Order: sequence, then structure tokens, then C-alpha cells
Amino acid sequence: MHSHTRRSGRAAAVAVAACFAAFSAQAATVDVTVTVQNLVPANGIAFAPLHLGFHGGSFDAFSLGGMATAPIISGAEGGAGGAWQAAFAAADPTATRGTVGGLLLPGASSSLTLRVDTALKPLFTFAGMVVPSNDFFIGNDDPAEYRLFDAAGALTLPSITVRAGEIWDAGSEVFDPAAAAFVGNNDLRTAQNSVVAFNFAELAAFNGLATGAGYTFSSGLTAGSEVYRISFEVSPVPEPGSLAMLTAGLLGVGFLARRRRVDDNLGAMSAT
Repeated sequence: MHSHTRRSGRAAAVAVAACFAAFSAQAATVDVTVTVQNLVPANGIAFAPLHLGFHGGSFDAFSLGGMATAPIISGAEGGAGGAWQAAFAAADPTATRGTVGGLLLPGASSSLTLRVDTALKPLFTFAGMVVPSNDFFIGNDDPAEYRLFDAAGALTLPSITVRAGEIWDAGSEVFDPAAAAFVGNNDLRTAQNSVVAFNFAELAAFNGLATGAGYTFSSGLTAGSEVYRISFEVSPVPEPGSLAMLTAGLLGVGFLARRRRVDDNLGAMSAT
């Protein structure tokens, strides 16, 4: 009886260890809530919906000093971002992508929750148009710039803050307030065929113009002004099946431990 109990105990222990291993593997998958905030004062710049993705590092939408390509132009001119999303999906089919917010006015915020495998997709990339503008945007030109999760799946970068000096000019459209989104007729835009560069100073040229949201625009930005924040909150995603197996395994080990004590007590009584 004792030998059978020991064998059963070892089997239960092995089962529990397997459950723990499975549970740990699934802990790499988490729900990530992405919250975006427009940090500028009233009457300042607004932002088109933010296109974003969690990935492994193979998607690079643009580079400082390089010609703007169709993916980033689709985000910087008009903010639709269809080509950006398509290029991201082609470069990294396993990426978890999404779009958060509508037109994000000064002081506004918006959130989106996505399920992310942190082991495969520890990096974060984003792009969103700045308005009013012809082709200004925020985003990261290095796909490895923002690593959110470490090797253990822990969140190591809880937020990203963008400053005015980090606003990009795609160089794809001629600067023209009359043809700028949010204050003019963006259908009148003219191709520029220049290169991607940092540029926020030209936003002051829109001062005094009526915006599509009904307020009179006033930039009021310096290079160090915080304009946008992306925050991340993580929630675990336990698998019901694994939890059930783990619970059953623990109950089994507890039962066998109690049975072993009873058997030992009976053996001791028999010996006397």
C-alpha cells in the first residue's frame, strides 16, 4: 500500500509541475490597455487616431532624413493610416495591431485593450497625425526604440511621453495653411517630395485660424512641451483549463498526503 501511495504521489506531483509549467507559459499572454492623452493646453494641436502595434522588431515605417514612404504618408496626410497598417501586417504577420481614439482634442484621452503575447511581441510602434498640419505626425523611426516587456514578460516601460520637439514633418506635402487638415481644405494638398525631419515650429503659422472643432488655434509650444502620452496597464490572462488542472492537481496532492498519513498511522498500529 505504501509503495502504491508513493507512486501515486509522484504522479500527482509530476502533473502539478506540468500544470505550473503550462500556466507559466500562458502568463506571457496578457491584456494590455493602451491609453492615449492629448497633453497640450486648450486651443492647441489635436491628433488623428493613433495607429499602433506590438511586434518583434521587423516593421520600420520611416527614417529620419529618408524619403517618406506610402505607409507613413498614409498616417501623416489625413491620418487614415491604411497603408501603414497594411505594411505592418506584411512585415510582421504575428504583430498585434490596433487604432485608438478618434480626433483627440486638447485635454482628451482614449483607451484600447489588446491581447498581447509578450514573449513574441515585446516592442511597441506607433504613428498618428498632428492637426492642424499638412503632413506632421508623431511616431518612432526605430522599431526597437520602445521595448515594453522584458524576457520574463514584465512591463518595464509604463508610459511614453512625446514632446513638441519630437513632432515629425513627413516632407511629403507642401506647407500650406489653406490646404492643411483641420483648418483648410486638405484635398488641395500639393506633393513636396522632401525628407522626414523634426519640425514643430511651423505649427505657429496656424495661429488665429478657425479649426474644424470650432476653436481658434493657438500653438503655444516650445521644444520641451509635453504634447502626447501613451500609457500601458497590464492584466494577466489565466487560461480556465490550466487553472482547473492546477486546482485538481493540488487537491490530488493534498488528498494523497492525507491518505499517506492515515496509512502510516494504520501501519504503526498494526506493528504494535
